Amino acid sequence: MAADEITDVAVVALPLRTKFRGIVVREALIFRGSQRWSEFSPFVEYEDDEASQWLAGAISWANDPLPSSFRQSIPVNATLPAVGPDEVADVLSPFGRFSSVKIKVAEKGQDLEDDIARARRVRDLYPDTKIRLDANAGYTTEQTMQVARKLKSLDLEYIEQPVKTIAELKELRNWLAEEQIPLKVAVDESIRKSTDPLLVAREQAADIAVIKVQPLGGIRRALAIASESGLEIVVSSALESSIGIAHGLHLAAAMPTLSYDCGLATARLLGGDVVASPLVPVAGEIELREVTPSEELLEKYAASPERTQWWLERLERCRQLLET
Repeated sequence: MAADEITDVAVVALPLRTKFRGIVVREALIFRGSQRWSEFSPFVEYEDDEASQWLAGAISWANDPLPSSFRQSIPVNATLPAVGPDEVADVLSPFGRFSSVKIKVAEKGQDLEDDIARARRVRDLYPDTKIRLDANAGYTTEQTMQVARKLKSLDLEYIEQPVKTIAELKELRNWLAEEQIPLKVAVDESIRKSTDPLLVAREQAADIAVIKVQPLGGIRRALAIASESGLEIVVSSALESSIGIAHGLHLAAAMPTLSYDCGLATARLLGGDVVASPLVPVAGEIELREVTPSEELLEKYAASPERTQWWLERLERCRQLLET
């Protein structure tokens, strides 16, 4: 069988329980390789150059041997979209028991006070839970400083990708040290969207690296980047179906050390999935296992013919990029 085998392709459109990253439907291309089922699901706005890295990761998962595992279950955090304070409890309830929660901030159309109110509501409802924020590079340095000041009493675990550039990240870390605010800075986009994913570490612009399988081209490359960065590691998902979540779980299982709950419980944000037994947390952990899509669910959530054709054309363009 070919090393990059792609067969039994299906395109799905999975509804979200709550708007997340500005979307209400998550599209994904599901396929079978020589070893297992896989998922190709870069967000629709990503250009082909970036999306082709996601395809490399998906093909690797589908056709390569799995790495050795250090653990059989993975501790995970809950994830809170940019909802109002009165919605926090209802949105987090599907996650069951959890010891940490990642709160989305810097949503378009909202302001800092919305973010601050959301974080404070989480602390009120879950006084013993660790809180981390994720801005997806949506803050300025000054806005991040304001949030850090106002939420200092919440003892935040870290803030993920608060700003866009390495220069801004370095400025922010220096300011946090001067202000004696013990807030760690994590990076995601500065790694997975960079031609040099280790630059942010060499520049000492972050404390934590958020590592995702698909965007980094596969588990082995993700493991190498995690090791070479020298940073603390958080393994996370990219709002995938349970097929994609399995990629991340096996990456987390292959990490020699896990110091933080992983961002791999995002199937709880979906209103539908492609597997009959989704990879969702029980008592704050997800069991390490492979999953197979259900033909019935693939049919139920099948994308429209127009969207299916869009994904098939994208798949072919990205395959050609990988070949060249």
